[in-house]
Parts: sequence; structure tokens; C-alpha cells
Amino acid sequence: MKRWYLYPFSLGYHFVTGFRNTMYDLGIFKSTKFRTPIINVGNLSVGGSGKSPMVMYLAQFLSKHYRTGVLSRGYGRLTKGYDVTNYDSNYKMVGDEAMQLFERFKNRFVIAVSEERVPGAKKVISDMDLGVLILDDAFQHRAIKAGFNILMTDFNDPYFKDHILPAGDLRESRAGAKRADIIMVSKCPDELTEETKRYYISRIKPTGHQKVFFSSIDYDENVYAKDKILPDNNLNYYDILLITGIANPKPLLEHLSKFSQRVKHMKFRDHHNFSEDDIKKIVAEYKKLGEYKIILTTEKDYVRLKTFDYLKDILYYWPINVIIDKKEEFNQIILDYVNKN
Repeated sequence: MKRWYLYPFSLGYHFVTGFRNTMYDLGIFKSTKFRTPIINVGNLSVGGSGKSPMVMYLAQFLSKHYRTGVLSRGYGRLTKGYDVTNYDSNYKMVGDEAMQLFERFKNRFVIAVSEERVPGAKKVISDMDLGVLILDDAFQHRAIKAGFNILMTDFNDPYFKDHILPAGDLRESRAGAKRADIIMVSKCPDELTEETKRYYISRIKPTGHQKVFFSSIDYDENVYAKDKILPDNNLNYYDILLITGIANPKPLLEHLSKFSQRVKHMKFRDHHNFSEDDIKKIVAEYKKLGEYKIILTTEKDYVRLKTFDYLKDILYYWPINVIIDKKEEFNQIILDYVNKN
């Protein structure tokens, strides 16, 4: 248990979330079902569990077959209401995750935001004539009845070892995993043995309709700036100021350590809205580094940091993708769901 002294408060949180789920299960609370296939990507815990790379993977894959849309709440934006990301958008309007998707894929698929998921889903499906909609981080948002649920859990911090808030980091009890169709163990090490897989599956205890898959993070062979590309094996020539505003920067730090030991890490909270004072502190740390130096950040943080003029020419980001074990089987399950619906 992470914070055992808060366990009495977790009992109250468990009662509230359990009561809410029961009301949805019994149909007392309304859950809207759509004719259009909806795939929900979420988790049980707070913090990063690999949802964004999975949403990116699904949208890229499905857009080859169907008119595809992604709907998120637009967390961290300064606006409200429904919006569709376009060339005039920025992270303050639609949030960093939606902007990250658009920066990489442009108009390959529709990227919409709405803090009210049901009207947002109705509007984007109707207005954009979608064949399939992906919901980002809506596992607990049961007002929409998604046809297919993918539950993400971090290999290094799986939900079956965690506890409900505030003693642990779970948003609801472990029993919520039963709503998932696929449970994806994310951020797995490169060398994952069959024995380890069997252990995780034995702890997850999938029901008859559930499948367990394993995935890992794949870092690009290059880091990118506004008009420059730097191969990752050249990072050892530089002093690196690493800026992160994500829930779990540990995998990035571990990967970066393979290329450079001259790293200064400035960590900010997830979805941090960088201020002018933050930038001044970043610049001050940058000036302390040696003659050959760069600022490196994540793809999600880049869409926020690049808006500051001073950083434009010295700021690099490192794109990531997800690698799925038994990818063909996973893809076929997703296609079968969409085809049947």
C-alpha cells in the first residue's frame, strides 16, 4: 500500500465510486449508446499508463480503413465547449494531447475536444460523418456506453498491485477492470519473458470475453527541432537540459541514459501550463550548461514550449510510438469489432 495512513478515506471513496458504478450497471443512471462504433481507451489509475500512444496507434491504424475521429476532454486548455482541432488551433484552445495528435497527423483523422462527452460525441459523429470514434481517457465516464473498452495498465505499476485513492492511485476499485474487452499491459521492458507474461495474466485473471496484450514504448531514432533533425546517437556530444511535464518521465530518463550521462532534468507536473517565470528558470539552467547543449522534451510538452520565442531554435522533442506484442491479433480484434458494428 502506497499511503496506508489514508486507507480510511479510501473506504469512503470506494463506497462512492462503487455506488456510482452500480447505478450504471442497473441502468438507473443513463448511459447513451451510439450506432457508430466507439472504442474507449482508459485506465483505472491516475497518471500516465500509456493512453496517448495507444490512442495514436488506434487512430493511425483505423484511419486506413474508416473515417476516424478522436474525442478527448481537452484537459489543460483555457477554453470550454466543443471544438475541432485545425491549423489555427493551439494547445490553449484544445489541450496539449489533441494538439500533439494534430501536429503529427494533421488531417488524417478528426481530432475533437469536449468536456461534455455525450453531446461532443453526437456532434463529431454527425458533423464529420465518422465510421468509428475513439474516446481518450473515458473509462470512468460511463455516461457514454462504448462498444469496446481498452484498459491500459503500466507494467511497472499494475492496477492489481494498487489501491483506491487516496491510499493508492486507483480512480475506482480493481473490479472495474471487468468492463474491459482488452487489458493492455503497457511500457513493458524490451526483454519480456513468457514466464513474466503468464504471471501478469494470472494476476489479471481475465474473464472469458477478455484478452490480455503487452506493449512497449518505441523511441524514434531521431530527435526533432523546428528545422533540424538530430540522430539519437549524436546526443552524447551535448549537454542536455531535459524538460518534462508528463505524469511519469522515468521511461524517458532511462532511455536517454543510454545515449548521454550529461543530463539535467527539470520536472513539472503533468499538463503543466508553462509560465514566463518557468521559461526564465529553464533559460537560466540552459545557460549553465557547456558549449554544446540542447533542450530536449517530449512530443506532448513540445506543443506548449515551442510557443515561447526564445526556445524555438534550441528545443528538440523525442517522438514515441507503441509496439504491441501479437500486433496482428490485436489489430484483427479491433477490425472485427468495427466491422460487426
